Amino acid sequence: MPYHAPPEARIGHVHLKVADLDRAIAFYSGVLGFDLVQRYGAGAAFLSAGGYHHHIGLNTWDSKGGKPPPPGSTGLFHTAFLYPDRASLGAAVRAVLDAGIPLEGAADHGVSEAVYLRDPDGNGVELYRDRPDSDWPRDGNGELAMINAPLDVAALIAGARTAAS
Repeated sequence: MPYHAPPEARIGHVHLKVADLDRAIAFYSGVLGFDLVQRYGAGAAFLSAGGYHHHIGLNTWDSKGGKPPPPGSTGLFHTAFLYPDRASLGAAVRAVLDAGIPLEGAADHGVSEAVYLRDPDGNGVELYRDRPDSDWPRDGNGELAMINAPLDVAALIAGARTAAS
């Protein structure tokens, strides 16, 4: 019988090779709001939310001054950061836009709402929130039927403003 990961298994952190450590810290901490937990010499840093040891590792050990991989190559498509609710996601998107970082896309997947952007090293970043599984779209057989519909980013941000008021 094939091995199955336990249902409690989660992706614990992402560790990225970056060209400029301070620039990457400025993005993940200064824009996305993760806390800098530790700098590991001049070549690495660890960031988190909520006091965890690290959700994001950044290093320049083999990549200082490097360039992003060219289009058409393999590698990480994006790192996805899950927000607890729509208001939190809207606040994060507002912070990204306020920092002058353009969105590459925004989608309603039925199971989630997501926005897509790039970090300073060209790595894909998804910011999203899940809907309750009772609201997930299903086909006639009860199978999951995810979609890729446009997301109203202005309404998402307006919801964040309303929730923060």
